Amino acid sequence: MSKTWVVIPMYNEATVVGKVIEGLLGTFPNVVCVDDGSRDGSVVVARNAGAVVVEHPVNLGQGASLQTGIEYALQDPQTDSIVTFDADGQHRVEDAVAMVERLRTESLDVVLGSRFLDSRTKLTAMKRLVLKVAALQMKLSTGLDLTDAHNGLRVLGRDVASRIQLRQNRMAHASELVHQLAAFKVRYVEHPVHIIYTDYSKAKGQSLLNSVNIVADLFFK
Repeated sequence: MSKTWVVIPMYNEATVVGKVIEGLLGTFPNVVCVDDGSRDGSVVVARNAGAVVVEHPVNLGQGASLQTGIEYALQDPQTDSIVTFDADGQHRVEDAVAMVERLRTESLDVVLGSRFLDSRTKLTAMKRLVLKVAALQMKLSTGLDLTDAHNGLRVLGRDVASRIQLRQNRMAHASELVHQLAAFKVRYVEHPVHIIYTDYSKAKGQSLLNSVNIVADLFFK
């Protein structure tokens, strides 16, 4: 995985990000955390864990952090793929590995994680409904037949990554990214992933209210 960079947006994740980085570095030697104005020591924790850290002086939002991380990773001429990975511990390294392997062996441009291709991820009925509505709206507006349009675990090939330009800094960036992928007419596949929800990850933005906000962004941005 030496030609892959893992990009982790990071905002006040000092209690968990070190373990996430250490788990990744056993397989992925290139990990960059984009610190989005944290005030809790996340930068020190991430660097001590072995990641490269790029800092935003103020909080700009997850979309801006992903864009910064993608641009940083592309500076490495050996980079052939970029994984986007959350800092809160909800993603699994083994899923990322399988997705990178699919990108390379199946001549794909993008591999998108989906929590709806198997039954491992446990969701409330209401959250499942909200995310299904979001996926349907994305299909109607972009033509991409996705089961999970707002999954943060993705693998982007170098060519596609170099064309991504995220301007929606908050949660609407996920919708913006899907629209751009549709415009690029990418070769893509969804891959089943197991999202691990904890009290911490829910408090950091995986709540039902956040899902409703995503849908509001889709219709009103």
